[in-house]
Amino acid sequence: MQLRKGCRRLAPAALAVAVGLFARGLAALLALGLAFTAGLTFAARLGVGARAVMAGAVTARGVSARAAIVAAFSLLKQGDHLLIATDIYGGTFRVGEKILPNQGVDVSFFDASCPDSLLEAARPNTKMVIFESPTNPNLRVMDIAAIAERAKRLGLLTIFDNTFASPALQNPLALGIDIVVHSTTKYISGHSDIIGGAVVTNDDAIAYAIFEWNKAVGSVPSPFDCWLTLRGVKTLGVRMRQHCANAQKVAEFLANHPKVDHVYFPGLPTHPDHALAKKQLRGGFGGMVSFEIKGGYAEVKAFCEGTKIFILAESLGGIESLIAYPAKMSHATMTEEQRLEVGILPTSIRLSVGIEDADDLIEDLEQALEKA
Repeated sequence: MQLRKGCRRLAPAALAVAVGLFARGLAALLALGLAFTAGLTFAARLGVGARAVMAGAVTARGVSARAAIVAAFSLLKQGDHLLIATDIYGGTFRVGEKILPNQGVDVSFFDASCPDSLLEAARPNTKMVIFESPTNPNLRVMDIAAIAERAKRLGLLTIFDNTFASPALQNPLALGIDIVVHSTTKYISGHSDIIGGAVVTNDDAIAYAIFEWNKAVGSVPSPFDCWLTLRGVKTLGVRMRQHCANAQKVAEFLANHPKVDHVYFPGLPTHPDHALAKKQLRGGFGGMVSFEIKGGYAEVKAFCEGTKIFILAESLGGIESLIAYPAKMSHATMTEEQRLEVGILPTSIRLSVGIEDADDLIEDLEQALEKA
């Protein structure tokens, strides 16, 4: 296979250069006026290249995406009730089902595709609701403003996971959300070389409470990881444009392939939330594509192991293209019955479409599908 414009892998010698930049990175952080404390919390208005990320918001950083979600959950107390969207990241589901009940927090679920279901699911002790859009891995698009409005009517705190869209495509705080969480490991950093999470809010009291929790439990990233994240966010806009363009082409290719049963991508007119996605997302429909391959596990395995550019790995949002099998990766905690209830089938495959040449990616998928 001839690579047209694909990204070259980092040469070993370049790693030494990256490490050598560590001291310069610290100096750059100080030059930006970022103050580090034991909790490594900072509030900053970044430059033009990163204005979509945290401008006007107070940010409390966590050591990982899940730590960011748990930090937001730290606002709950024994006896409180949390509502979680049924279509949600597997890690959030895991914390809600296995961890929070042991701490005396009641947890139940609601259908975020129907905002009024929040009104029906709420209880007298409900304090918080968490959801995401586009969802992982089914890529449903939820009406953020509508859910936020109903939550405010009930007096609930809203938490929104914006990892899949990134701040380049949507800003939930502007739509009425109280707390936004990001896996900075993914699109914000964009190079698959850090593990990080962020909790973003425009409420000083919430920010301070989460900061105190982070400081107490030691959920702190390294200064170098923070520098790498700031480096990545400078190119977020240009990377997302390429992710979106490539994903659109990949989704259109898959939608017309005889070995593909169904494609989930908000940019396709056949997607049930296409109209809402056009209204809510700006500049594209994201870099994630999910689909169901015809056949069974044997076909899934042959396809996932048959690609040459796409890498079989659980992460997403980096410049390189990845394949994930949700049933064994991101949503492995769920039982098969629970996965089927939310539309994750044994033949479901998730793609994180990178910024390589789109024709290379399509050629790779085509030859892998021939093996399936």
